[in-house]
Amino acid sequence: MAKHGKRYNALVGKIDRDKQYSIDEAAALVKELATAKFDETVEVHFRLGIDPRKSDQNVRGTVALPHGTGRTVRVAVITKGENVAAAETAGADYAGGDELIDRIAGGFMDFDAVVATPDMMAAVGQKLARLLGPRGLLPNPKSGTVGPDVSGMVKGLKAGRIEFRNDKTGVVHAPIGKASFDAGNLSANFSALISALEGAKPGSAKGVFLRSAYLTTTMGPSIPLSVSSSVS
Repeated sequence: MAKHGKRYNALVGKIDRDKQYSIDEAAALVKELATAKFDETVEVHFRLGIDPRKSDQNVRGTVALPHGTGRTVRVAVITKGENVAAAETAGADYAGGDELIDRIAGGFMDFDAVVATPDMMAAVGQKLARLLGPRGLLPNPKSGTVGPDVSGMVKGLKAGRIEFRNDKTGVVHAPIGKASFDAGNLSANFSALISALEGAKPGSAKGVFLRSAYLTTTMGPSIPLSVSSSVS
């Protein structure tokens, strides 16, 4: 088990481990615990009542956080024709067709998200699936990154739309802002995320869906949250 320093241990001492905090209480406390010299990301971790080994119980979706994530998202758009100009007008950092695909295949990775129009997905799948897939960057309709509306996809990502999905242990990790955010804005982002998560509950998942949740910052300890669990 990793040993923590005096600073971290002092922060842990401010958390009541016998208590499950409301999101409003936790949002205020997490700001107090963010003592790094940079603006730490605030994340929430949900343990779900699913069997991640079963494909019909995996959880995946997107949500537009009302106050954004606090980070600049660099978006690459793989498209062609008039959509290239539309993507650039919407704020895409990079936009193009086969030439952009070849550039990415050659090692260019200066972006945080990739979206594509349906007419480019055959080439994307053939040339970039092995490169982008393991990084979680491969465009997918379920994550809202494949579609004809390049302007809407780009603007959504720039405004703070995030994708969430469970890992192999059945846990969802998602950012809900920065430590510099007002506590109320963190709470609002959390509420939007939990609503989207509950809406994505698989029909085959039985019993308690939201088993536990924790709020944390990049460098700080986790705060146990009280969540309203869904029971079928």
